[in-house]
Amino acid sequence: MRIEKCYFCSTNVYPGHGSAFVRNDAKVFRFCTSKCHKNFRMKRNPRKVRWTKAFRKAAGKEMTIDSTIEFEKRRNVPVRYNRELVQTTIKAMKRIGEVRQRREHAFWKHRMAVAREKHRAHRKKISEVKSSVKLLEPMSVESAEAEKSMDKIKVPVLARNKARSALVQGEGRSMGMEID
Repeated sequence: MRIEKCYFCSTNVYPGHGSAFVRNDAKVFRFCTSKCHKNFRMKRNPRKVRWTKAFRKAAGKEMTIDSTIEFEKRRNVPVRYNRELVQTTIKAMKRIGEVRQRREHAFWKHRMAVAREKHRAHRKKISEVKSSVKLLEPMSVESAEAEKSMDKIKVPVLARNKARSALVQGEGRSMGMEID
């Protein structure tokens, strides 16, 4: 049984599932869902679409360089069936799966530790800003007086039948035009 990889999101495509697109140059693209196929037709880059494995690897969220990943590569060399070879292959696959799982967990643990440190540093900066005395000083007397004088300025309102300006509050017009 040959398990293909989706060209867009890199998930497994089992026999009888998904769809295939064959280009004029006879290159075959396999897709797990129509979502992947549509994104491919829209010429989206899988490294920029957040839910793909390519994005996760490019963003450093999954391991990219590991010897266990090498075993997933597709090999087109036909091998004659041999019962012992199949048994050893299955044992090796299980062992490789265990090793990969341990390495991915260690990678995840390290990534979360780095994120935790960044979060702590960010919280520390915020607490420093909140407790800073310089930012909490009251306004100077001069600026307070300037604000009070700004409140006292009043614009005279013209009579309703006369021309109104756009500067008068509540008019809602963009140009100073006369009203008939």
